[in-house]
Amino acid sequence: MMRENFNDLLWFLVVAEERSFTKAAAKIGITQSTLSHTIKRLETRMGLRLLARTTRSVSTTEAGERLRQSLAPRIAEIETDIAALTAYRDTPSGTVRITLSDHALECLVWPKLRPVLASYPDIKLEFSRDNGFRNIVEEGFDAGVRLGETVEKDMVAVRIGPDWRLVAVGAPQYFAARGIPQTLQDLTQHNCIGLRLTTAGGLYAWEFHKDGRDIRMRVDGQLIFNSTLPIVEAALAGYGIAYVPEDIVAEHIASGRLQLVLEDWSPPFTGYYLYYPSRRQNAPAFKVIHDALRQREP
Repeated sequence: MMRENFNDLLWFLVVAEERSFTKAAAKIGITQSTLSHTIKRLETRMGLRLLARTTRSVSTTEAGERLRQSLAPRIAEIETDIAALTAYRDTPSGTVRITLSDHALECLVWPKLRPVLASYPDIKLEFSRDNGFRNIVEEGFDAGVRLGETVEKDMVAVRIGPDWRLVAVGAPQYFAARGIPQTLQDLTQHNCIGLRLTTAGGLYAWEFHKDGRDIRMRVDGQLIFNSTLPIVEAALAGYGIAYVPEDIVAEHIASGRLQLVLEDWSPPFTGYYLYYPSRRQNAPAFKVIHDALRQREP
């Protein structure tokens, strides 16, 4: 394929990852009609249909998905090599993309990285918040932040935060009306605010531990969110019981706005880890982020 056609492949990759011509065009900085024409030209040149289009969605065909899987890691390697060249500059620069949960971002990662922006104005940070599991190589992320027990084995993993636990909480007015659950089984009679896992698509099953017993419960309720922070707000407003990281509700518990229940069933989790492919560790901008996150205190 001629060199001048490489942009067509790059633009195809953006559409395949965004699953939307509108979002992809905005990300690239071109019009949607130009992008659509470019993809059609690429398909004609290759003699293959790469994308399946409907009025509501865009998805890759079998051939398109194979091309996406082939392109994504190679483009990521090229970007890494280019980023590594900034070692010859006086100041580290470039964009570092990280996928992580809203809890990890708000309570750990952002407090640690906030000073980095002031000290390194040429470094750009892009955070993608979700509670699912991402293939960071295929999706073009430089790193991810997840609990240690969920990190893929072929990744470099560095611990960046302390252990923490999930706790069940609700507003006093909610418990006054519905009663306080005394056992896990009692949760089936309560409005439990659900969390939908972004990539898996399913609802998070609440995990409990006590006296060597691990129990996962499918709970039910009127509200489901795909982010932790709205769950806390709903609990504060009296809409039900939330099962969330303790550190984001500690102040509400101390002030009496939320009440802790079933505390003896709250399990500890091994803290967050930064994970990434080994090839990323030599990029100067990434090394700055890596070192800042490894500091023990925000």
